[in-house]
Amino acid sequence: MKAYSLRWRLLIGGGLAILAAMAIAWLTMILLFDRHLERRVEFELRRHANQLVAAVDADPQGGIALSRMPTDPQFETPASGLYWQVSTADRILRSRSLWDQALARPTRSSRSDWYTRHVQDGPFAQDIFLVERLVSRSGDNDAVLIQVAQDRTGLRAARREFGLELGAFLTVLGIVLALAAWLQVSLGLQPLTRVRREVMTLKRNPAERLSEVYPEEVEPLIDAINDLAGAREADLRRARQRAADLAHGMKTPLAALSAQARQIKAAGGDTSGLDKAVAAAAAAVEAELARARAAATRYAAQDRRTAVLLLCQRLVAVLERTEAGARIDFQFDIPTELELPLAEDDLSTLLGVLLENAVRFARRLVTIRGGASATGVSIIIDDDGPGMTPDQVRQAVERGIRLDQRGGGHGLGLSIATDLIDATGGRITLERSPMGGLRAVLGWTGIERLT
Repeated sequence: MKAYSLRWRLLIGGGLAILAAMAIAWLTMILLFDRHLERRVEFELRRHANQLVAAVDADPQGGIALSRMPTDPQFETPASGLYWQVSTADRILRSRSLWDQALARPTRSSRSDWYTRHVQDGPFAQDIFLVERLVSRSGDNDAVLIQVAQDRTGLRAARREFGLELGAFLTVLGIVLALAAWLQVSLGLQPLTRVRREVMTLKRNPAERLSEVYPEEVEPLIDAINDLAGAREADLRRARQRAADLAHGMKTPLAALSAQARQIKAAGGDTSGLDKAVAAAAAAVEAELARARAAATRYAAQDRRTAVLLLCQRLVAVLERTEAGARIDFQFDIPTELELPLAEDDLSTLLGVLLENAVRFARRLVTIRGGASATGVSIIIDDDGPGMTPDQVRQAVERGIRLDQRGGGHGLGLSIATDLIDATGGRITLERSPMGGLRAVLGWTGIERLT
């Protein structure tokens, strides 16, 4: 999980909210279930008590008696958990289930309605639920206390079983809600995933802009990114133009210095130091012009395609007219249908730099191979020259090192080639060739570059 991941923050927040909601729901439903059970028990106890009230009568001695007994069989089983008791000041009638126990007399009583209370130390040390009421017999001022009680053990067992079943249900419900939350977050973040894809396109080509078909909440972000991209494109265009103008502006003074050096040399003067300085400055200017071209290539849409074999054949035809190229045997292994979605000028500059280096140091042979695979397109240039050491390879692609600081002659051109290949979205690898010289491997990956 990445730090500050919006997806995980939403999922964790949603998970905690679901967990809290499930816990509150469990506690609330347990409380409601408990109250419902107590109301049902109270209703049943009142029903039994009303039967007792209806059955209260007087015996021949003037005491209390019951004309009929409650019919629930639990009243006949000792310590069954269901008890009744009818009492006056001088006599007590009770159910067989009480055996030799008695229900506690109330601390307060009511003649108007039934009173409900909990007694923790009831008969047989049971925690009981008890309803009671004082009733008066007609023509008699002596009040009769009617009490009916039930053991709460069964209520606690029912509540425990309900809690376990409810917990299992809420656990399954929580998992379903968590999956729903994951789906909701994924759907909600889909616009940001599309933003990321379009930003990658914007990274390759600042002339592109993010599309405007986004949810209302994301539109301010899209507008800000597009504004930033426009400002960056304008800054880069101005910077490239200033670099190109500076390089072109230096060409004329360098040409004048070169002409003066030739005049001095014709007059018999020593111009070796001046020639080297002019050549180094001219090389630096050409390099900056090439890099400006590379920058323009990087930030321009590649909507053209170039046939690799035909371009390589044209470049070799030019090189064969040079003194170094006339002695080289060029071999091609490139499919005629191989194409790259690059402008011909850009690919020509890139391959021209590498072929010039190969011709300069090859003894007799330069091979050019190319091919396409499911992952991309590659072009491989080999020569049979002296090659380069790993340190020379590393130095050859560094920027800011002048031509006269490059060992073995492979120098500024390779640095320019690195800029160009990077500008076109590819990668260059320099390594030892099986032919003994230098191998330059150019590779482009990514479907967007190959279709």
